[in-house]
Amino acid sequence: MSKWLAGIIRADILLAMKTICLGGSSLRASRLAFGCWRLAAGMRDGQADAASVIEAGKKAVIAAYEAGYTLFDHADIYCDGWSEKVFGEALREVSGMRERVVIASKCGIRKTNEPQMGAPYRYDFSREHIIWSCEQSLKRLGVETIDLYQLHRPDYLCEPAEVAAAFEELRRSGKAREFGVSNFRPSQVSMLQKHCPMKLLVNQVEISLAYLAPFEDGTLDQCIELGMTPLAWSPLAGGLLADGARRLLPSQQSYQTGPIVTALDQMAAARGVSRSVLALAWLMRHPSGIVPIVGSTKPERIREAARADTVELSREEWYQLLTAARSQRLA
Repeated sequence: MSKWLAGIIRADILLAMKTICLGGSSLRASRLAFGCWRLAAGMRDGQADAASVIEAGKKAVIAAYEAGYTLFDHADIYCDGWSEKVFGEALREVSGMRERVVIASKCGIRKTNEPQMGAPYRYDFSREHIIWSCEQSLKRLGVETIDLYQLHRPDYLCEPAEVAAAFEELRRSGKAREFGVSNFRPSQVSMLQKHCPMKLLVNQVEISLAYLAPFEDGTLDQCIELGMTPLAWSPLAGGLLADGARRLLPSQQSYQTGPIVTALDQMAAARGVSRSVLALAWLMRHPSGIVPIVGSTKPERIREAARADTVELSREEWYQLLTAARSQRLA
């Protein structure tokens, strides 16, 4: 049996990252998170060799764990639930891992024809769906409690008091410890927080040198004001700021990253790191405490990205990269 499956990884040889208390809570996590969106992509895409897909997914999880990542980001829809299942298998096979990691998951997106034919793709923050989704994620993950449970995308029909009641029930039953949101505008965060007795710890949004909106639309300002932790999905712009994009979202296909890549390459060469490490370190320099979510499933890239934890940019370097991303000097 390989070391990936042996369950005998020694705690004393695990690498360590700097840590952050999510939203000022007792949940302490690594400064970079590992994103499980593509962990079992072959299952979603109908790949025939399911065993190899699962094995590769587990290797990615273990590589992240060994490299010092302790925050693992999930959602009920990732790879149609297979990402949570694969992670759950890795968790069972590695002794002591559950006690050392923070498991985050999300709910609220319902796919076409679910639960009945003719149903549209939509969002659902009803109490029944939130609780049901959490219970299904717990089964797939094979755990009793999700450490951080988030709403995935804003539901236009959201009843904030109903969401608060669902969160309270999940906490009371021990199914979820803490709560947050994802892709919420500042006004939506304020609306929900006003009705929730517990603090919302995080807002998970797209942030990168190729997507600067959170720096300008009040999202990061609010995180600082409320003590929320921003989690950055797609921090490398779908791979455009790394070694090339494999699968871009429609909204990312118009990103113009040439000047950014040039500036990153020049600075990275001077510092002796890769441009992806530098792009992640740029996010981590912000005073809001941005936690980039690394989404690669290749162990070598997972380990490489962890180096961003050791890079500290000066104010001048930070603004140099911002200027390249804006393609114009500040006014």
